Amino acid sequence: MSTRMIFPSCDTMVATGDVTADGVTIFAKNSDREPNEAHQVIYVPAADHPPDTNVRCTYIEVPQVSHTYAVLLAKPFWIWGAEMGVNEYGLAIGNEAVFTKVPYNKKGGLTGMDLLRLALERARTALEAVNVITDLLDRYGQGGNCGFQHRFYYHNSFLIADPQEAWVLETAGPHWAAKKVKGIYTISNGLTITDEWDLASPDLVRYAVRKGWCKSQREFNFARCYSDFLYTKFSDCRKRRKRSMDLLMRRQNAITVRTMTEILRDHGEDADGNWRPDRGLTGASICMHAGFGPIRGSQTTGSLICHLHPKHPICFFTGTAAPCTSIFKPVWLDTPLPSMGPEPTGIYDPSTLFWRHEELHRTVLRDYEHRVELFQSERDILEERFIAQALDLADGDVSTRTAFVRECYDEAVEAELKWLDLVKSAGIKRRLNPLYRLAWKTYNRKARIPI
Repeated sequence: MSTRMIFPSCDTMVATGDVTADGVTIFAKNSDREPNEAHQVIYVPAADHPPDTNVRCTYIEVPQVSHTYAVLLAKPFWIWGAEMGVNEYGLAIGNEAVFTKVPYNKKGGLTGMDLLRLALERARTALEAVNVITDLLDRYGQGGNCGFQHRFYYHNSFLIADPQEAWVLETAGPHWAAKKVKGIYTISNGLTITDEWDLASPDLVRYAVRKGWCKSQREFNFARCYSDFLYTKFSDCRKRRKRSMDLLMRRQNAITVRTMTEILRDHGEDADGNWRPDRGLTGASICMHAGFGPIRGSQTTGSLICHLHPKHPICFFTGTAAPCTSIFKPVWLDTPLPSMGPEPTGIYDPSTLFWRHEELHRTVLRDYEHRVELFQSERDILEERFIAQALDLADGDVSTRTAFVRECYDEAVEAELKWLDLVKSAGIKRRLNPLYRLAWKTYNRKARIPI
C-alpha cells in the first residue's frame, strides 16, 4: 500500500419535510472512493448482546451495548463501518471526509465510517446519534488509514436525519460543532459550520485562539479557523456544495425521490449533452468520475436515497458505481435484501453486483457521451416505475413488498445485461484523452477486469 496525496469527493444532502412535495424528509448521498474499492450493501439485523462484550471495529474494539438496532449499510467492502446507512427507526446518516489543521491520528482509532455505523446501531433519533458519535469521539478518538490502495487520513463530518429532524455534525480531531438544520442542507468535503451552532465540544473556540487561528471568540469561525486550505480547495467541495444547494433550492417545496436521483447524477452546471468524463485533470462533480492523477482519483462507487416516512421508510440503493450508469432499486428494512453475490473485493468478480455492473460502467466510459445515451431513457422509465410503485406499496404487507423488491432487482439485472450487449456492439465515435485512457487502463489491470 502506497502513500500519496488523494483528493476525494462525496456529497450528502437532506430535504426535511418542510420543503418536500409530500412532507416526508428525504436523505441522499453519493459515496466516492477509489475506483476498485468495491461497494457493498448489507443488512445487519437487530441483536441482543451479552454484558461485558466488545465489538471489533475497523482498527479497535469498543464496549458493545446490550441491544443494537437493525441497519442497512452501504460501505467499502473492507471496512467495518459504512459511508451511509439507515436503521429500523428511519435514522439515516452519511459521512464526509473533511481536512483540518488538527493533526491526524495515523495509528488507528474509530474511523468516521465506524462512528456512523455505531450511531445507527445505537440511536433512534438524529439528536441521539449526535450524542453517540460525540461521546465515542471523546472516549476513543478518530483515526486510522481510510484509503484502500493508498494510505489516506482525514477527519469527518456527518449529515444526520430522522423522520422529524436533521442535524449536521462536523469534527476536527477531538473538536466538534453540531447544528440542527431545517429545510435544505448539503455537505461535501469541507466544514460548513461557521459562527453559529447548537452544540459544541467545550474547548472548540479556546483551542483555535490558543493555536493563533483567531484572536478572540468574537472573531471565531469554525470552518475558517479549522479548515486545511490545500485539501479543502482541491476537493472542490465548495463548488459541489453550492451546486447541490442550488439544485435543491430550485425545487423547494417540490422535492421528491426522483429529484434526488437527478441531483446525484449531476455533472455540474457546465454539463450538457456533450459532457465527457475524460476532460481535464482537475475538478469534481456530484456524480464523480475518476481520471488521471490524485485530484481525480475518486469515483462515485455507490449511492443511496432514503424516503424517511415515519411509519414505513423506503431506501433506494444502486450498490454500483456511477449513478449515471446505474439503477436505483427499492428495499425496506423489513424486507430481505436480494442476493447480490459473494462479498466483493478489489478484484473483478462478475458474480457480484458491483463488479458485474463495472463491466457495463467501464465499457460506457470508453465513449461516454455516445454510449450512455443508448440506454438512458430506458433506465429512467424503469427507475421511475420502481419509485412510484414502491411509494404506493409502502403500507403493503411484508410478503408483497419482499416480492416487489426481488422483481425490481431481477429486472435491473436483466436490463443491465441487455445494455452491456448494446454498448459493446456500438462503435467508438470519439477517441479518449490519452491520460484518462492510461488511468483507466491501470485501474482495469489492477482489478483484472476484462475491458
